[in-house]
Amino acid sequence: MRSLLQQVVLTSSHAQLRYRAALALYLMILVLGSIPGARSDIGTVASGLVLHSCAYAGLTFLLFTGSTGSAALRAVKSVATIMAMGALDELVQSFLPYRHGAISDWAVDTASAIITASVLWLLWSRRPAAA
Repeated sequence: MRSLLQQVVLTSSHAQLRYRAALALYLMILVLGSIPGARSDIGTVASGLVLHSCAYAGLTFLLFTGSTGSAALRAVKSVATIMAMGALDELVQSFLPYRHGAISDWAVDTASAIITASVLWLLWSRRPAAA
């Protein structure tokens, strides 16, 4: 019998929930990042590099495990989605007078997605088909 965590995180029965959670969390990133002063407040806890890396690695995990197809296809879809999400995030920031969009942040988002999706691809390819 699988643990509850393993069932929620890895089974196909909750895949759509994970995909929707990724979209909801991304929207939260956009909204919370648009609040004046919110970014500077959280910047006292973690750097932009850490925030972008962790946030987009988590989103990549949810997108990868929430999508369908082979491990390679899941990796490509999740990285492409993260690239678009990161670009949109930076575009939104460029329109806010108290924020600025940065290609370097988008590059961190993309690198984080590539690393996460690569690890997941390796692990997913080796996992039993019954899972």
